[in-house]
Amino acid sequence: MKIRYNAPITLTLAILCCAAMGADQLTNGATTQTFFTAYPGLHGPPLHYIQFFTYIFGHGSFAHLSANLSLLLLIGPINEEKFGSGLIFEMILVTALLTALLNAVFFNTGLLGASGIVFMLILLSSCSNIRAGEIPLTLILVAFLYLGNELYGSMGKDNISQFAHLTGGVVGAFYGLIRGRKR
Repeated sequence: MKIRYNAPITLTLAILCCAAMGADQLTNGATTQTFFTAYPGLHGPPLHYIQFFTYIFGHGSFAHLSANLSLLLLIGPINEEKFGSGLIFEMILVTALLTALLNAVFFNTGLLGASGIVFMLILLSSCSNIRAGEIPLTLILVAFLYLGNELYGSMGKDNISQFAHLTGGVVGAFYGLIRGRKR
């Protein structure tokens, strides 16, 4: 029996997140602040625009990383098998960029972590058995539970970007409803 790299996008994302956390620990947080945080505002040095994508690799703590990787590794391979690695990669890029741009315009806080990507995959997985002319009840229930919880959580101050979660969820639902019908 051999080990298979069964979900290349999901596994590569997980490995890059772990590498970023390792670099964070070795540099006492400097690499996360420099490379793996998306900062507010639309103007800055060239690195500022690269951070609109690389922030998904950085995490604030091992607990943050572990929570994201647990769900990522659980639902990522299923989605990657259903929708294909290329489309999952596209969805990750769209989710990362859209979340970073909206955060840069509407908020004055930095952004880091793959939580938006995880929420995108959660909502996307609810569309895995979509049929033409139907909206799966599971999608409605998952959207209500996860997104409702994020809206409720946004009322407090907990340093968690519910906005990133909401954006990821909307992107996942959009792709699932639009692209799920085509497959």
